[in-house]
Amino acid sequence: MSLKIVVLAKQVPDTRNVGKDAMKADGTINLAALPAIFNPEDLNALEQALRLKDAHPGSTVTILTMGPGRAADIIREGLFRGADNGYLLTDRAFAGADTLATSYALATAIRKIGDCDIIIGGRQAIDGDTAQVGPQIAEKLHLPQVSYVEEVVEAAADHVVVKRQFEDGYHIIKIKTPCLLTAIAELATPR
Repeated sequence: MSLKIVVLAKQVPDTRNVGKDAMKADGTINLAALPAIFNPEDLNALEQALRLKDAHPGSTVTILTMGPGRAADIIREGLFRGADNGYLLTDRAFAGADTLATSYALATAIRKIGDCDIIIGGRQAIDGDTAQVGPQIAEKLHLPQVSYVEEVVEAAADHVVVKRQFEDGYHIIKIKTPCLLTAIAELATPR
C-alpha cells in the first residue's frame, strides 16, 4: 500500500542568534538581517512523512510552502532529505497574510494537488506560534485531524493510528484517511 503525503512547511527567520539589527524601528522583524531556515517543527513533520514513505514502498512525499521566492530553499532542502516534489505558492498579495489567509491558500493548493492520504505539518511555526494553520486547513478541507502527534504508529489503506502527546501522558488515536496531522518538535525515535 502506497501513500500520497503532503508536508506543510514554512520558511522562518532563524532566531537563534538575534543581533541588534533584528528589529526594525516599527517593531517588526527585519527579515533581511536574519537568515531563513526550515521551521523546526515542520522538519519533524517531514521526518514523519519520510518514515511513512520508507515503510510503504511507492509512497510519495510532496512539500507545500507559501512565501517569497527564497522559500524555494526549503523545498530544495526537503528534496535533499528525500521528498519527491514540492510546490511554492508565491505572490506579493500573500505578504503579511494571517493564519486565515494562509490556510485558505494552502487548502486551495492541496485541492489542486489532488487526492492525498495524509497531510502533515508542524504543530506551529516559531515565528508566529499560533498553531492555527494546520487545524484551519483541516476545517477548510473537511478532514479529520489530530494535533500534537508524536508518532504515526500504523498506516493502513483507510486509517492511521497515531501516538498523541497529552498533558497526562499519551493517547493512541485511530483516524480515518484522508486526514491532517500536526507533529510536535521532539521525535520519539529518530529515523
